[in-house]
Amino acid sequence: MIRHSVKTSESWKNLPWKKFRKDLFRLQRRVFKAVQAGDKRKARFLQKLILKSIAARFLSIRQVSQLNAGKKTAGIDGVKSLDFTARFELETLLKESANNWKHQGLREIPIPKKDGTTRMLKIPTVYSYCTLIQ
Repeated sequence: MIRHSVKTSESWKNLPWKKFRKDLFRLQRRVFKAVQAGDKRKARFLQKLILKSIAARFLSIRQVSQLNAGKKTAGIDGVKSLDFTARFELETLLKESANNWKHQGLREIPIPKKDGTTRMLKIPTVYSYCTLIQ
């Protein structure tokens, strides 16, 4: 279990990121092998295991809140960036709702095209994007 101290920024930085990447990659490799072997039941079980994995949760939050180019773009929930405490709160929220996840709305922004028409850019919420990355 990961404990949070008063200095949550330090506890976020000191998480075992290399171990998380290794664990998640191992699970993804197992899913790939199950699909290649044609064992759909095992692949589905392993996918659910990834959704419940602490490594997948923390890596998805890190990807959305720190590494993505659109990390400062707000979704329909209005959240632009997450501080360290909000990242830990999002992790507990993802942990609690791993079994009964429902998609939230998308923010739609019209983008003009060269030919005069517009296309809709749909931006998910931070919570939805984290669950999609897992």
